Amino acid sequence: MVFFNKTFREEIMSGCNIAFRYKGAKNNPVFLFPIPSFSTIIIKMLRTGVRTFTAALRRQPQSQHQKTVTRFALQRRLLTTARDEEKARNRAAIGVFNWKSAALFLGTGAGLLLYFRQEKERVTKLREEKARETSKAYGKPKIGGPFELINAENGKRFDSTKELAGKFYMVYFGFTHCPDICPEELDKMAEVVDIAKEKKEPLVPVFITCDPRRDSAEIVKEYVKDFHPDMIGLTGDQDEIRKVAKSFRVYVSSPPSVEEGEDYLVDHSIFFYLMDPDGKFVDCYAKDTTAEEVVSSYEKYYKEYYADKK
Repeated sequence: MVFFNKTFREEIMSGCNIAFRYKGAKNNPVFLFPIPSFSTIIIKMLRTGVRTFTAALRRQPQSQHQKTVTRFALQRRLLTTARDEEKARNRAAIGVFNWKSAALFLGTGAGLLLYFRQEKERVTKLREEKARETSKAYGKPKIGGPFELINAENGKRFDSTKELAGKFYMVYFGFTHCPDICPEELDKMAEVVDIAKEKKEPLVPVFITCDPRRDSAEIVKEYVKDFHPDMIGLTGDQDEIRKVAKSFRVYVSSPPSVEEGEDYLVDHSIFFYLMDPDGKFVDCYAKDTTAEEVVSSYEKYYKEYYADKK
């Protein structure tokens, strides 16, 4: 029968070689093998249990919620990192920008805007002065001059040196059978006259026909009143009209011979001619010039003319 003596128990606690002995044979061991200490056994058991539990957890599949949470957490980390990097790049590119920098930036911008605006006005004035000096030195084109035609309003002779003296006036050459261009231009002239009148800068509108074969005084009278009550309509014979058109450098072309009642068109220049109170040419305006642009130009000439008279 196997027994454990005191020494055996002590050896178990200390982890020595243990021998099993039979009673009566104390000095004769049957076999001998090593047995670990008690504390070593406990530690090994705990380690084994922890490893087994950890392995079981690793083998257990994650739930869909856990996977989603893990994926979103990873995305948040990535986004946060990307945003931080972007902010860092922006700070490096822009530098320190606070309310003081903003105020300095706005103040500098306003100052530059004011400077360039004043500089533009200064350059514009210099150009205008240079243009006036050039005009005085070389003179303006020789356009216009005194003329006599028939006033469609009363059928009497119209002398420009008497009837238009001391007045700014604008001349347009056209014909009453014109289908589109002449009515459009006369409407624009009427608008210019009304705006100038509101500004207390009166302007006299004058229409001269370049088709005297069909445009009698009575026809011209009715025609011009459709556009503006102050518009003066003038006609005359072929030679008179040709002479006045030539003085204004106006191109006019009509069929050399037509039968009675035959319809035809007249080619002519499309310009307004602005004349000052002395009967001198000031400026001309083409078809693509708007009424507002004409008024702006006329206002400048009007003020310059009367400023020189003071």
